[in-house]
Amino acid sequence: MIERKFVAEKLKEFQIQEFVTTSLKNVGHSHTKVQRTPLGEKIIIFASRPGLVVGRKGENIKKLTSTLKKKFKLENPQIEISEVEAMFLDAQIVAEIIASTLERFGPQKFKGVGHKMMSDIMGAGALGVEIIISGKIPGARAKRWRFYQGYLKKCGDVALGVKSAYTCAQLKSGSIGIQVKIMPPDLELPDKVTFIEQKEAEEKPKEGKEEKKEEAKEKKPAKKKRKPRKKAAKKEKKKEGAEEAPKEEKKEEEKDEK
Repeated sequence: MIERKFVAEKLKEFQIQEFVTTSLKNVGHSHTKVQRTPLGEKIIIFASRPGLVVGRKGENIKKLTSTLKKKFKLENPQIEISEVEAMFLDAQIVAEIIASTLERFGPQKFKGVGHKMMSDIMGAGALGVEIIISGKIPGARAKRWRFYQGYLKKCGDVALGVKSAYTCAQLKSGSIGIQVKIMPPDLELPDKVTFIEQKEAEEKPKEGKEEKKEEAKEKKPAKKKRKPRKKAAKKEKKKEGAEEAPKEEKKEEEKDEK
């Protein structure tokens, strides 16, 4: 059956991914992808520190390829390593960092570790974070500590975009579970509202008014010169009459003298 063949292939991919995660510890391993090509199987490993994955003169990669060939019966496995740029936005890397710090320094400063990681994640631009540390920490009784900041969706279609990871830290008191959930900044929320600045809103109507004024000026014909008002015309006539009167008197006096 074709269905069984597909299931077997997917199961094999899952086993390869699990083997790579267990073999690469304290390297900042995020996730692995298995691609089938005509030349053979292509395994892409995403990690924050690719130099540690490669090793000196590629020793670690050579060991990985040989073990993958023997264990999973792969013909020609080709391993590629790609660097994760935003390591604090990857839930798996963050969970691994918390586990390694607890294993190295013990459970005494677990609160400081949780708050520091939370601030680093929010500084990277995440919308929300949730870190849950559960186990016998700091005392003999098992407890559950929750570090929470920002906005995090728990249900709905938007919650599918939230990155989550689970790891375990092995301490003297026992195994401690670490759960990390990160809401990335590129996740679009349905209730997101964008506000237009007031300056932009004011500039647009002003531009429209100026255009209308220019159009009105072009349409209007040239203004005609106004005629002088009636009052002004009467005043001018009176002045002319007053000037002519003394002239007539002078003419009459000259005639009388003659």
